[in-house]
Parts: sequence; C-alpha cells; structure tokens
Amino acid sequence: MNNKARSFVTIMIIAALCALILRIALEQFIKRSVVQNEAVAVSTLKLVSAALESYAKNNRGIFPSSLEPLTKTTPIYLDRDYIKESPIKGYTYTCSKLDSSGYNCSANPVTCMMSGSTVYNISTGGLFVSEGCIKDE
Repeated sequence: MNNKARSFVTIMIIAALCALILRIALEQFIKRSVVQNEAVAVSTLKLVSAALESYAKNNRGIFPSSLEPLTKTTPIYLDRDYIKESPIKGYTYTCSKLDSSGYNCSANPVTCMMSGSTVYNISTGGLFVSEGCIKDE
C-alpha cells in the first residue's frame, strides 16, 4: 500500500510540473505573439499614413475620403484596404477622420493583452501616438 501512495504522489508531482512548464511556455508564446502583432500594427499605420500623405501631395493637398482610392488609382499607394480587411494580425484598423482636410487613423488590439497591449494612433502629418489598452473585465 505504501508503494501505491508513493506512485500516486510521484504522478501528481509530475503532472504539476508539466502544468507549470506548459503555463510558462504559453505565456512566452503569447508575449512573443503580442510583440509581433504590435510591430505589424505600427508598420501598417505608418504605411497608411505615408500613402495618405503621398496621395495628398499628388492631389494638391486634398486627402481621400476612404482608403479605396489609394488601392485603385495610378500610381497605387496601398496594396490593400486595411480598414475593410480588419482585423489583421490581432489589430483592428479604423479611421475616425478621413476627409479632404486630413486623417486620424488608429490600430486597436482585438483582445487587450492577448493580441496586443497598445493602442496606436496616427494623424495628419504623420503624428504618431501610442497608449496602453484598457482590458475589459
């Protein structure tokens, strides 16, 4: 009977260690994924901003009212409409202001702290601002 008790305790210790190792590995995977998603979000917003600025420069300072003209005009400024294709790599892209006078676009994580931990905003002139996201509970 004593050997059975020792075997059970050994199995429980091994199970607990496996659970701990799995948790640590999962946390590291999520952190790495968040960092990658944030890098994609920053580069995407800067790409959108550069495309909008170039479009306005070529059109007497007038910005488009959507990203669609950037994908369909010649020259092509963007390879795709990031707002319509959202979410991309854990971030949703929106432009709260996109008219002839300027723009204000943002990238928000789909799930705060799981797909990203930062909200990014970019506005006319390439002004880039970031702030931590607030986790909904």
